[in-house]
Amino acid sequence: MIITQEKKIFFLQIIFVTSIILANVVGIKIINIGPVNASMGIWLVPLTFLITDILSEIKGRKFVSELIWFTAIALLFSYIFIQLSIWVAPAERFAETNPAYVTIFKSSARMFIASMIAFLIAQLHDVRAFEFWKAKTKGRFLWLRNNLSTMVSQFIDTTIFMFLAFYKMTPQFDAGFIWQLIIPYYLLKIILALIDTPFVYLGIKWLRKSQ
Repeated sequence: MIITQEKKIFFLQIIFVTSIILANVVGIKIINIGPVNASMGIWLVPLTFLITDILSEIKGRKFVSELIWFTAIALLFSYIFIQLSIWVAPAERFAETNPAYVTIFKSSARMFIASMIAFLIAQLHDVRAFEFWKAKTKGRFLWLRNNLSTMVSQFIDTTIFMFLAFYKMTPQFDAGFIWQLIIPYYLLKIILALIDTPFVYLGIKWLRKSQ
């Protein structure tokens, strides 16, 4: 079976949309990665930037920007349906389980809005920055373009989300405390971003192969 470039691109689009939705669903769980308390969704965030950089190299900014906007719509739809599922009264046999279901899936509107805004701004910046550095380097130094665009975009994503989601949530969450949360979280994202650099080359090579 011949796997065309179009099919490979479609596969990456599916993984991108799924990763964004999953990051918001599983992100409520906090895990320890060394000394850093991180959301389970942190493992998926570098994958999304990896995919947009691969697709930007092959298809360009306009194609990837459209993917980002469609993903935002899918994320909004998912949130609305999850909230609807919480609101609908459970069947009698599910009544005892329903409180646990609500606890797991309920997230505040503030958290969702923070996530949506951070996602859109950071991802759209990433594709623009990738295109900018591609023009500046005349299409060379893929590793540099990948890391420069991703590192800045990850900082934007982390900073916007943390401030919009948690600032003044309680008196403890002042600006200083938010920055204490941002810095180790961002550094962890940078490490993960550096690790994915070889996979950008592999992904682009895979897409350019005829099968």
